[in-house]
Amino acid sequence: MNKAVAIQGIQGSFHHIVSQEYFGEATVVEECLSFDETVNALLSGKTDAAIMALENSIAGSIIPNYALIDNHNLQIVGEYYLDIQHQLMVLPGQTIKDIKEVYSHPMALLQCKAFFKNYPHIKLIEDKDTADVAKRIATNNTKETAAIASTLAAKIFKLDIIAKSIQSIKHNETRFVIVKLKAERHLKNINKASIKFQLDHKRGSLAALLNVMSDCKLSLTKIQSLPVVETPWLYSFFVDVTFQDYKDFEKAKAIIKIMATHFKILGEYKNAKV
Repeated sequence: MNKAVAIQGIQGSFHHIVSQEYFGEATVVEECLSFDETVNALLSGKTDAAIMALENSIAGSIIPNYALIDNHNLQIVGEYYLDIQHQLMVLPGQTIKDIKEVYSHPMALLQCKAFFKNYPHIKLIEDKDTADVAKRIATNNTKETAAIASTLAAKIFKLDIIAKSIQSIKHNETRFVIVKLKAERHLKNINKASIKFQLDHKRGSLAALLNVMSDCKLSLTKIQSLPVVETPWLYSFFVDVTFQDYKDFEKAKAIIKIMATHFKILGEYKNAKV
């Protein structure tokens, strides 16, 4: 990587961890406090790539990010699955009894909701970024306040972890995608694709298309529908498929183009789960 990688969040965030594990620890990151800002850093040429969380094994899909990728014609060039462990952290010397408020990203709060049922005195407040909250607590020496963030954030900002892995389900994974302005096609490595299409309101149209995928030896790993804003009750389908032979995907593409409308390839890349 010649330029920085755009991430949602700051150093110590889960996006930052993905940048280190995917591109290497020496990678420079462009910190952005929203996904719109992350995409703009890529579109403006400030970065060569951007990292975006797309779905979580507990909380499900991050719907707006599908639209961002689609609307800006970005290309998914890779993916990374990160085990997300949420730690509760405070200034050194504080205990959970001292805590009155906990700030974090809405997704993190959702994943840790059950833990706080035992602490009704604690107020949960949504914030833009997990690591940014940790940084503010450390910078402002804020007492009676905790952050939910990563172990890396606690290390960077010198906070104490007072409760480990507080998410509801201990195996908690988020799928991140690496996006660029143009596709990178190294055919020998490609065994997964993300596509988008629309279908006419005809009985069995989706079932027929899924049968084509099956006949072409594609495995469906994800299907997500999003409403087409300008047309009530019309939906776009975002689908992830895996395959062993790229020729099978090419065959399926040719048929889907005929059967569906607004067919689009959002990315062809290596399956990180293999």
